[in-house]
Amino acid sequence: MDVSRGESVEHELNRLIEKRHDQRTTEEGHRQSGEFWKASVERYNCERERQLRAAWCEYHQGQAVRHRAVLEFLITRHEAETERLAP
Repeated sequence: MDVSRGESVEHELNRLIEKRHDQRTTEEGHRQSGEFWKASVERYNCERERQLRAAWCEYHQGQAVRHRAVLEFLITRHEAETERLAP
């Protein structure tokens, strides 16, 4: 069994793979993986922004309901005091 022949073939295959990789990255750069990453980040940011808008919308709706209840109570109270104190 010729071990050195096997190692030589393996070394040659590794050299060919590295050469093709270097050639591809020189010609294309890391554009593809960078573009995928950029698109992924954009999708994440859009979804996060949508979630934040929904949360703020829910917060403001709740605040409006709470303020309405407090204001209606105050209006009713002041009207009752006005009637009590009016001559």
